[in-house]
Amino acid sequence: MNVLIKVCGMREPDNIRDILTLDPDFLGLIFYPKSSRYVTSPTIINNIRFGQNIKKTGVFVNATEDEIMQKVKLYELQAVQLHGEESVVLCRSLRNKGVLVLKAFQIYAAEDFEDTLLYNDQVDYFLFDTKTASYGGSGSKFDWSLLDAYHGNTPFFLSGGIGPDDVQAIQKINHPLFRGVDLNSRFEIAPAIKSYKLLQQFIKQLNSL
Repeated sequence: MNVLIKVCGMREPDNIRDILTLDPDFLGLIFYPKSSRYVTSPTIINNIRFGQNIKKTGVFVNATEDEIMQKVKLYELQAVQLHGEESVVLCRSLRNKGVLVLKAFQIYAAEDFEDTLLYNDQVDYFLFDTKTASYGGSGSKFDWSLLDAYHGNTPFFLSGGIGPDDVQAIQKINHPLFRGVDLNSRFEIAPAIKSYKLLQQFIKQLNSL
């Protein structure tokens, strides 16, 4: 199985164009004002040609449905990643409007997977991130052996501190619902600027088996 690739925290047009040539499956734009990778210019983003199979993904934290749908239309998003305490009702409503939905959960211990129960089969993917005092962006990993405690039905992405040296560890994950990885800070030269070389090498190595 090829591992799906989501490159998140993109903002700068030239850098986005470079990374798009690597054909990631998802490219994430952060619409959370407190993030150092916050995106504010639809004009620039919408002038960039995305490949047909690359899902332009908006990342939100506790935004309202109206706010999310405004960004979906303004930025021509195909997917959204919800990184706060968004309700099942909101997730279902967005999905019913044709938006692919990823719902993030912060993981520290096995019991944290209980938070996913209400959302099972209500979103397209879960995204398991490292538990922090804020909403992601820690650059740290949680204990991946905890994934054995996840017994839901919804496929998931792995997030949190994944870097260029993690290829072998990712290839060893044998959970039947593991689908992809979310790549951000450990591939950066500066906030919102990704290293083409590091991502290119990582993607090539990851899907070489």
